[in-house]
Amino acid sequence: MNIYADIRTLVTDALSALADEGALPKGLDLSNVAVEPPRDPSHGDMATNAAMVLAKSARMKPRDIAEALAAKLRSDPRLETADVAGPGFLNLRLTPSVWTDVVREVLDQGAEFGRSAMGAEKSVNVEFVSANPTGPLHVGHTRGAVFGDALASLLAFAGYDVTREYYINDGGAQVDTLARSVYLRYLEAHGQEVAFADGTYPGDYLIAVGQALKEEVGDAFVGQEEQVWLAKVRAFATDAMMALIREDLAALGVEMDRFFSEKSLYGTGRIEAALTALEQKGLIYEGVLEPPKGKKPEDWEPREQTLFRSTEHGDDVDRPVKKSDGAWTYFAPDIAYHFDKVERGYDALIDVFGADHGGYVKRMKAAVSALSDGNVPLDIKLTQLVKLFKNGEPFKMSKRAGTFVTLRDVVDQVGPDVTRFVMLTRKNDAPLDFDFDKVLEQSKDNPVFYVQYAHARVKSVLRKATEAGIAVDDATLAAADLSGMTHPSEVALAAKLAEWPRLLEIAARTHEPHRVAFYLYELAGDLHSLWNRGNDEPLLRFLQEDDPATSQGKIALARAVSVVISTGLGILGVTPVEEMR
Repeated sequence: MNIYADIRTLVTDALSALADEGALPKGLDLSNVAVEPPRDPSHGDMATNAAMVLAKSARMKPRDIAEALAAKLRSDPRLETADVAGPGFLNLRLTPSVWTDVVREVLDQGAEFGRSAMGAEKSVNVEFVSANPTGPLHVGHTRGAVFGDALASLLAFAGYDVTREYYINDGGAQVDTLARSVYLRYLEAHGQEVAFADGTYPGDYLIAVGQALKEEVGDAFVGQEEQVWLAKVRAFATDAMMALIREDLAALGVEMDRFFSEKSLYGTGRIEAALTALEQKGLIYEGVLEPPKGKKPEDWEPREQTLFRSTEHGDDVDRPVKKSDGAWTYFAPDIAYHFDKVERGYDALIDVFGADHGGYVKRMKAAVSALSDGNVPLDIKLTQLVKLFKNGEPFKMSKRAGTFVTLRDVVDQVGPDVTRFVMLTRKNDAPLDFDFDKVLEQSKDNPVFYVQYAHARVKSVLRKATEAGIAVDDATLAAADLSGMTHPSEVALAAKLAEWPRLLEIAARTHEPHRVAFYLYELAGDLHSLWNRGNDEPLLRFLQEDDPATSQGKIALARAVSVVISTGLGILGVTPVEEMR
């Protein structure tokens, strides 16, 4: 049940009827007609922009359209009033039975309430994290992991067939550096003193890997030239780091469907196949790029390179795919990887990158547009930096990692549920301050606590009702008498529940899971407000002494709230609590 979609259908049907009657021109484009909550709740329950968006094409005054539309809508039994305001806004107030029907619908459908079919028969690949396999995940990866996983869950709830994918960057020079760093730990495990040169990885997390390598090969690599051991140590170290990364993701509650190795693209003809596909479209050529904008680097000189004509697909400049010495650029395997995703037949692709990859957005979108002939959209979401604080001070680096705060540092401090929810309390492209003290506070200012407390409060009501001999199973509550749900605070809470299906579709369409976190905070606030009013007005309390029937009607509303909170937290990957301690 999506009451907003239902009322929008009512509005568009009324507009079509007006056109049939000659009150409006026929053939008007109704796609931009919206029904949404009004900015000021005192204006009504819903508002439509129909008159405003149709006035120009209808060549009519907005108010004239609004008046005709209001007259047509007033005959519907779901509407209590339809009032024209200002130049042509139309405010709608719904009858109380609409809101009680929403509560019953939530209780009838349970965790399925709000699930839509907007993504039915469509597949989407969500690639996220994709950190270099050179060490444990850091706090920046944590935000990308939470965002990507929540987005994948949101899309799945909206009906999409979702694949969670991790791209292993194991084809570049960084894995050689990893191998050299592990080799030093290997020598250390054999009792030798070692020094980590600049550019190597000195973190303690490689001590165990060096020891494991010793146990695997004994002293076979001690004193050997690099060409003897590099390839074998590189493979050993990469496997060890990916095992560590999988453990980190598991600690956060993230499970990938697929891991794709960059290395698998080299020497297999897959990069060449992708570039051949672009060449056949006339998008690969030999040329010389213009010098960088601004001050020209002293060592810059014009060189002929193999270029991808990315400007034909929205990029600012064409991009090199092969260097003048014949080696692939970093961009070439990325093109091949996305060509593989396109070839797999996904209807849409989503990449979640760190903010430092902002310069990669246009070229990657251009590549996918070219490879798919514009048929597969690629949305790239950037996650901004996370600043950590504890005791009012910036949280220091992890000794284990050597240079950064790890995902495990965060999860070990506050747990996966708090970590995940807090990471979604800001839009992905906005900076995030993560204060270890504040996220554990039991106050309204801590959104994690505020939402979990609302869920726990409802659970406490259900327990007390059961102890009092009142049946509070969902089927009984759905059949309860809800006619007493008339107080503005009760109606407002039911109206907030009615927004859930609409909110989910908007969040899925815009790829913005933070909207779910924001909504849950607002819903929890409405429940807490009603609860607090009950302290002063006994008739608003969920449990009415010696009146089981009235209690069931009020508890039905509270239970519906807990159902939606539980569902929303599930989408975010957070476990709802039964009681606060």
